[in-house]
Order: sequence, then structure tokens, then C-alpha cells
Amino acid sequence: MGADGIEILLVEDNPDDVELTLRAFERHRLANRMHVARDGQEALDYLFGADCGAAVAGAGERRLPRVILLDLKLPKVDGLEVLRAIRSDTVLARVPVVILTSSREERDLVESYSLGVNSYIVKPIDFSKFVETVQALGFYWLLLNELPGTSGAEALGRSS
Repeated sequence: MGADGIEILLVEDNPDDVELTLRAFERHRLANRMHVARDGQEALDYLFGADCGAAVAGAGERRLPRVILLDLKLPKVDGLEVLRAIRSDTVLARVPVVILTSSREERDLVESYSLGVNSYIVKPIDFSKFVETVQALGFYWLLLNELPGTSGAEALGRSS
């Protein structure tokens, strides 16, 4: 990913959760760049739309986030549909997706893993626990986790 690419795509419609997440990452300097999509359609437009930030950077190369933090209960397009679209795209399929939701419904958990989510985390209600959870997410997915190359050619298995 290029230096001008985002590190995290946060897909969240609750303004309080957006603010808490942004503050937690900023406080611990875990991400240099974060983009917030406030509904599922905005997330899809960002990831797939040529004029929405995930634009083609060069021949066969797309700027992709290192990780997507995805809520399930979203307006316009729900999180499971967003996840389904991500996993059906050859390039985006390699981007880690973490469900960060208030849903404790077993069917949401099962469906998320069936669609290929990397992790499913229920948002803690307590403020300090929420901040700790977000910090742990950032530390793991941005600093510890190793990702394969994410340029279009590498993701498709072609060498440049």
C-alpha cells in the first residue's frame, strides 16, 4: 500500500462509536490515516467507486485499507452485504475485515464467518473497555499482523 493510502476503513453509523474509535487510534498513534463510511452504501462506494478514494492508483493497482472495521447494523446496505461484496472481489478479498458490532445474535456471527470475516467482536458498552478493545484491534491488525501484497497484480497472483 502506498504512503498516501488509508490504513483503516471504519464503517460505522453511530457518531459516538466513530468518535470513540477515532480518539482511541489517535491517542495511541496506531493509524496515520482513517476513512469513515457512515453507511454500507458509502463503504461500497469508497471501495469500488473510481471517484471515492479507492480509485485506481495506476495500471492494475488500487489503494486498499490494511483493515476494515465493519458494523453490521447499517443504513442503506447492511454490514453482511458489504462483507459479501468485499469477499466476492478478487482484490478486496485479501483485506482483513473485522466485524465490530453490538449484535450478539448467533445468526450474525455464523453468517459473518461463513462469508469470510477475519474476526467478530461485540462492542463493549463500557467506555474504557471499548477504548481498550479498539486499541487492541489497532495494535494487532496494523502492527503485528502480516499481510500479503495488496496491489492488484499481487492480489491476482500475477508478478509485476
